[in-house]
Amino acid sequence: MTVTELRISFVNFTLTLVTGIWTAVVGLSAEYEQLGPEERRDLELAGRLRCEGQFLKKVIVGDERQLRDAVSQAQPGTMILIEPGVYRGGFYFTDVNGQPDKPIIIAGLDPDNPPIIKGGDEGIHFVEASYLQLHNLVLTGARQNGLNIDDGTSYDTPAHHIVLRGLAVSDVGPDGNRDGIKLSGVDDFRIENCTVVRWSSDGSAIDIVGCHNGVIENSRFSHTVTDTGSGIQAKGGSRHIRIRRNRFENAGARAIAIGGSTGFQFFRPPLSQWKGPLWEARDIVVEGNAFIGSSAPIAFVGVDGAVVRFNTLYRPKRWALRILQETKAPGFVPSRSGVFTDNVIVFFSSQWAEGGVNIGPDTAPETFQFARNWWYCMDDPTKSRPRLPTQEQDGVYGRDPMLRNPERGDLRLHPNSPARHVGMDGLPPDSAS
Repeated sequence: MTVTELRISFVNFTLTLVTGIWTAVVGLSAEYEQLGPEERRDLELAGRLRCEGQFLKKVIVGDERQLRDAVSQAQPGTMILIEPGVYRGGFYFTDVNGQPDKPIIIAGLDPDNPPIIKGGDEGIHFVEASYLQLHNLVLTGARQNGLNIDDGTSYDTPAHHIVLRGLAVSDVGPDGNRDGIKLSGVDDFRIENCTVVRWSSDGSAIDIVGCHNGVIENSRFSHTVTDTGSGIQAKGGSRHIRIRRNRFENAGARAIAIGGSTGFQFFRPPLSQWKGPLWEARDIVVEGNAFIGSSAPIAFVGVDGAVVRFNTLYRPKRWALRILQETKAPGFVPSRSGVFTDNVIVFFSSQWAEGGVNIGPDTAPETFQFARNWWYCMDDPTKSRPRLPTQEQDGVYGRDPMLRNPERGDLRLHPNSPARHVGMDGLPPDSAS
């Protein structure tokens, strides 16, 4: 294990995007000129990892024992770099805590040849972590969850300020309710540029329980199962989560489940602390995503307000969306106040049930809003109009949106498309991230 004490405070540099490469730019060029070759490499690596903060120690590890020791002993400002190779899964860590300006980073030493965490009940499990970042790791073959981050059931002290960037998670389970990435009681998180493929039959690519203030973006979720499980599920009191510019390929029965069914003991905060109505999920935004397949790309399940906008849905297997209620105990609101606008939906009549919208009992479909969606039935444009629970404002029906090459997976709109202002291509560039 190699340890290097860095003499430079990384807080003095910013990151600039130049021709697609993240480059570190030091605020004082004279300070940069004083660095040795190894310190310059450290700075460049931090730039590639898009790290921000002050890093006081670099640790390079090359086997499971070194990795366990380095993470267990990590102090704020530690950067742990894992050499390429295969590492047995089953890592379990508690209280890995950085600080706002000194996060703890665990990353592959070579982003082009990332380390592989293989097998184990769980690839890696963090309990009560904070200001922690994981970059450029492969997690594959876990029997339960690929990556698990939670609050250790101490609901008053959530894990928080977690960044997952450039992770590849695959082949979890394969049966039962097992997840690629599982977050329980995590606040202020960001997941970006990750890939999750082939999670278990009844699980999720990302399962989110009682989490708040998060972003999932620029990631891909792919499976071969379209009648069970889900791609992303946010439930158990989850709130203020934005899911944007991702790609879902046959990502379970519900590619995105906004809400769900959660055991009462797993809600965060605990239901005994709630004032007012109860709900599974609230203030969730789904925007700019591409969906291929799934029984229903979107499901509102016990939700109290969510927005689905500027997405492209291609060939759903049964419905474009579902409005459901699975938690029916006293105090829980009926699934309500969903907003579905500016989406492109392209489907076949043979794979279109109930007019494209499934409405379950004990819901409030009359509170949902629909506007400016572009509906197109490929084999019979006269059947393009959906059966919605409320009147849609300015919807378009039966007009080809002109996807570029959808059979080959390219769901972008043709430059001459009449639907350029809607769907994933229409998401305004200044949309919050």
